[in-house]
Amino acid sequence: MILPVYLYGQNVLRKATENITPEYPELKQLIADMFETMDADDGVGLAAPQIGLSIRLFVIDLSPLADEEHPDFKDYKKVFINPEILEFSKETCTMEEGCLSIPDIHENVSRSTSIQMRYQDENFVEHTELFTDYVARVIQHEYDHLEGKVFTDRISPIRKQLIKSKLVGIVKGKIRPYYKFR
Repeated sequence: MILPVYLYGQNVLRKATENITPEYPELKQLIADMFETMDADDGVGLAAPQIGLSIRLFVIDLSPLADEEHPDFKDYKKVFINPEILEFSKETCTMEEGCLSIPDIHENVSRSTSIQMRYQDENFVEHTELFTDYVARVIQHEYDHLEGKVFTDRISPIRKQLIKSKLVGIVKGKIRPYYKFR
């Protein structure tokens, strides 16, 4: 089922999230719905706060970006439960980002080029993994949602001032995405 995406200004996007256990109600269905929502909305990642849940869960699917340069993105779908970034590289890279919760806004964001993270998969098997480059960027973006942050929190004060009217437009309902939203 395609779920509505919560837009910038909704309190759930700023709340602290809580760990979940295997007993979380209908978790497998929730994960399936998150993938379906993300795919329908042309996203590559979706965090639980973006669908109104203050839990430590996000999904990514990079397969739509698979090409000759990134053949490893083919079938790259992952579930991250109760993630914790253990280490950020000092080396950073700046790249344009967007977000389903902040429609029609894209800004350059600097992020670590690699991260080490501990998380559980959909079967609650624990993993500790090193992620690099674009995968690390997508994970950091989604992880920020679990920390009550959005990508516009990471841009310069001058850029924030320049997009302020667009952000206010989202809050006031003047900017309406093509997908289901709240």
